[in-house]
Amino acid sequence: MELEKFYTYAFLELPKSTLNLPQGMENQLILVNGTEISAIIEPCIDLESDKNHDEKIIQMALTHDRVICQLHAQITVLPLRFGTYFSSITNVLNHLTSHKKEYQDKLRKISGKTEYTLKMKPHAIEELVPIIGGGRDYFLAKKQQYQSQNNFMLAQAAEKENLIDLITKVDQFPVFIQEQEQEEVRIYILVSNQDQFPLLEKFLYWQNLCPRWDLILGDNLPPYHFI
Repeated sequence: MELEKFYTYAFLELPKSTLNLPQGMENQLILVNGTEISAIIEPCIDLESDKNHDEKIIQMALTHDRVICQLHAQITVLPLRFGTYFSSITNVLNHLTSHKKEYQDKLRKISGKTEYTLKMKPHAIEELVPIIGGGRDYFLAKKQQYQSQNNFMLAQAAEKENLIDLITKVDQFPVFIQEQEQEEVRIYILVSNQDQFPLLEKFLYWQNLCPRWDLILGDNLPPYHFI
């Protein structure tokens, strides 16, 4: 008799070698093989029973991410959203069969690649210094202050746009960009495994191009934003 609630972490092509399956939330993970696509699952996990326990749900979400990262270090995987599960092994296999072409195409797109997050934190504009006095000299000084602030913002915006153009058009990395006005910009970069070290060298160059920004390059992760 099949167990209910098969929590599913990721889909992948049939492994050509044995995978080191990590420990899941509560149980050992299982590899379920379809015809050409496999699934990594954990039996007997029911998120509904823990939905009112915030701390438990947070720990489960962290485990979900950890498992996907550990799998990503071994093989190309298609990571699934936290909370994905099936009611039976038969349903898992049926799903893999009906979506085989879709998942093969997605896996082919990210095969041998990883994702880096480049954070751009804008430097704050210097506050206006109070000007003592009045008359023509006062208004001229105020105008110069506002002009200086405006020049700073224009230069800062130009640095961001130039960097994005450099990454996408010159370095030709696929990117996904998230930005909000007056807040940090996140550039998710898809990099092939052999280009990881050159990326670190490019990062040092990018820092020099953006003196009005703090640039932070994160660790390599599964390509969440490119599937």
